Amino acid sequence: MKYAIETNHFSKSYGDVQAANDINLRVEPGEIYGFLGLNGAGKTTTIRALLGMIRPSGGEVKALGHQVGPHGQGPWAQVGYLVESPSAYPDLTVKENLEIARRLYGIKERSAVDAVIERLDIRPYANRKAGTLSSGNRQRLGLARAILHQPTLLILDEPANGLDPAGVVEIRELLADLARHKGVTVFMSSHILTEVDRLATRIGIVHHGRLIEELDMEKLARFRTQRLEVRVRDPGAALNILNEAGYQSVIRAREEGILINDPRAIERPEDIAALLVNAGVPPTRLVVEQQNLEEHFMQLTGASL
Repeated sequence: MKYAIETNHFSKSYGDVQAANDINLRVEPGEIYGFLGLNGAGKTTTIRALLGMIRPSGGEVKALGHQVGPHGQGPWAQVGYLVESPSAYPDLTVKENLEIARRLYGIKERSAVDAVIERLDIRPYANRKAGTLSSGNRQRLGLARAILHQPTLLILDEPANGLDPAGVVEIRELLADLARHKGVTVFMSSHILTEVDRLATRIGIVHHGRLIEELDMEKLARFRTQRLEVRVRDPGAALNILNEAGYQSVIRAREEGILINDPRAIERPEDIAALLVNAGVPPTRLVVEQQNLEEHFMQLTGASL
């Protein structure tokens, strides 16, 4: 097995709607791959294809070296997943739901259920009916079921849905630990871009059904651009002064501030301050910022900040 996940020219259409278009993915074993995109970009469609839940309109999809087919073909004993809203038997308790999953997975050790309950911190809810759980605890139950059988590949669609900030951090640490110490491959979509930035070893951005960019953390770090933020009381006048002085890399004005990515301004912000002071438009704020993943994603997809 060379790749944990591989798609070759994967496409999926629903009538005239092209949900996924010629997507080629290569995810190495042990990677944490963040799959990002706006709503309707093709994330869940791709994940459902990886799990054999939908049939591709074109191309092929492989998981753990096995071609995924429409009739349950695939290495499912080695795959854990959570897609969209986690499902559970609402009239059964958390423990009973996990016990059913243990039997379905053929896990002989009954202690596996208690172990995963502890790991997902749902011991206080073990005897509570699943239908009465909060959205965050339903998510924890879904994640517990996904890792119960110690899979080598985890495919997660919005794993932090419904979790409070502390829960988001716990899941981040859990996934990082599984990848680092167990060699688990994690393929995850998420709208919490700061968490993806902290967790993923590689990122793919999908837009209008196409994979438009891939970047590892080193590439992302190199790509992030510094810029100088200048705040003034009259941004229109300041913009004209900067343009006349040859700072053509002014990228946009926002509120009372101006963002400049001209290297000269970043290296010598004091020159910008002197220029504006001498022109009678003194800055009220002058600071070098660095772009983050969220801003890069918004710029790449054309979404508004």
